[in-house]
Amino acid sequence: MLSEEGTKVLLKGLFENTTVKSLDLKGNNLRTAGAEVLGMMLARNKTLCRLVLEWNALGISEEAFSLFCDGLASNSVLTQLDLRNNQINHRGATELALALKHNCTLEKLDLRWNHIGLLGGRSLVEALQKNKRLVQMELAGNNIPCDLLNALDQASGRNSDRQSTLRDSHRKTQVLTKEIQTLKDMKNHQYLSLMETIDKQREEMGRSSRSTSIQIIQLQDALNERKSAVNTLTAKLQMVEAALALSEQKNHNLTELLTLVNAEKDEQCERQTKERIKEQEGSVMREGKLVREIQNLTDENLELSSKVEEMERRCKSQQQQIFELKQDLTNSTAELKLRLVEAEDHLETEKRRSKQSLENMDTLRQKEVDHIKRNVEESERSLQERIFKLEGQRIQMEEELSKTKAVCVTERAQAEENLSRVRAQVRLEEQEHVLVLEEKLRSLRSSLQEAQLHCTQQKQTISELQAKNSHQNIEMDGLRRRIEELQQELSGKDQEKVAEVSRVRVELQEQIGHLQVERTAQEGLREKINALEREIKVLSSNHREALLDKESQMSSMLEKLRLKDAEIQRMREDEANRASVLQSAILTYVQGSPLGHYGSPKK
Repeated sequence: MLSEEGTKVLLKGLFENTTVKSLDLKGNNLRTAGAEVLGMMLARNKTLCRLVLEWNALGISEEAFSLFCDGLASNSVLTQLDLRNNQINHRGATELALALKHNCTLEKLDLRWNHIGLLGGRSLVEALQKNKRLVQMELAGNNIPCDLLNALDQASGRNSDRQSTLRDSHRKTQVLTKEIQTLKDMKNHQYLSLMETIDKQREEMGRSSRSTSIQIIQLQDALNERKSAVNTLTAKLQMVEAALALSEQKNHNLTELLTLVNAEKDEQCERQTKERIKEQEGSVMREGKLVREIQNLTDENLELSSKVEEMERRCKSQQQQIFELKQDLTNSTAELKLRLVEAEDHLETEKRRSKQSLENMDTLRQKEVDHIKRNVEESERSLQERIFKLEGQRIQMEEELSKTKAVCVTERAQAEENLSRVRAQVRLEEQEHVLVLEEKLRSLRSSLQEAQLHCTQQKQTISELQAKNSHQNIEMDGLRRRIEELQQELSGKDQEKVAEVSRVRVELQEQIGHLQVERTAQEGLREKINALEREIKVLSSNHREALLDKESQMSSMLEKLRLKDAEIQRMREDEANRASVLQSAILTYVQGSPLGHYGSPKK
């Protein structure tokens, strides 16, 4: 029993409220002022979701109720509204229908035990054709015909089906986005792993090149030591022998180091090749699956487009049949109306002419009325038969719509399966690219093997030089013996000694030239190693570009799938609109049929 002022104060306090979500004002005799303030509150409040206004009198004042409806139209939060026993007539129902056309959040509306009537029911049916959010509407006790109630129930059922389909599509899109994100993460992880392996290989190559450079430096040091030993050979033969012994020990140590390094390199190469082969097999399988799924998706999209065209043709043919039936109905109703007008004119002329013979004319008039009634009954029967035919066609249309929905659902599932296949195919393509890279790596390994062969050749040359050194040592022993002999035979042998020394110098110079040639060959090997490193860098950059191209292709395919989903959704909405238009046409035909006109004279 709140007063008007109390309701104003209470509702004004709720204008900017952000916590109250449910309000129950049952049985408070709210009238004009309460309706106005309620409209203002609904227009400004942003949190209220449920409003109960049962057992009030909001529909007494049409202007106040129109303000309430304006507030409801501008509200964007309310989902449940209870207006039972509020004395709402057909004009209030029309205002409420206008509000429902603009409202996009209301889901449940209770209008039981009001005075809406036939006109109000029609306006609500028109509003539900535009409102796609309202799911439940209660209209018992409003003197609304059964056909209108059935139409309202069907419209609310369509809205509920639409909401359920929207929820399902939203859920499926979320699942697809999650799967795509996981695939992207997997791809990034694979890319990072490949880059890590390439970096490791580069580091290993750098280590090997460093070790070879260290060995070359050591060899150069040994050669320098040999040069110094040769320069001092003429003066101190004993020092030369000690230097040669030291050089032989160093050469032996270097060979051992080279063998150990080569063994370690071979082991590391075998491990890396095994790991790469495993990773490449996995990536090849995934890319092949993705390519197959892309092809299947394109085929299924073509099939879907053909099916959509067939459905549109069927809908056009059914619309033409409905138009022809409407024309037949209009022609039959016009003929019946003309007959009725002719009969009424005939009765009026008979009344004017024969006032004296009323009894005879009454009998004749009754006969004519019976004849007209018979004609009307026959026309009514024919119209009822046509109505039953139309209802059967409507049922067939609904069955076809349900079948098309099921087909769309199955096709959507197939599209999702095709997506997974396409992803697998893309992975297979990536694996093929990795195989190409492996072939290039094999070629690089072959070149490395050639370099190693060259190194072995150089080792052979070093061994030959060592053999020459040993031979020279033997010769030096002979020289020593000859020097002892020459010391015994000092006179006349100085010239022979000078010739022997010059010959030894020439041989040492030749050995120095051979060593310089070997040094130039080692520099050429270094240049080859640098060129191989540059080629590895180029291959890694090409691999990155290929991965970026694959990601762009994946994004384009996802955009195409989204466009296809939007087209399917649009087709569903078009089918629903066509069904609603057909239903409204049947309802207008039933309401505008001459059955109602003939009912009043009978009474």
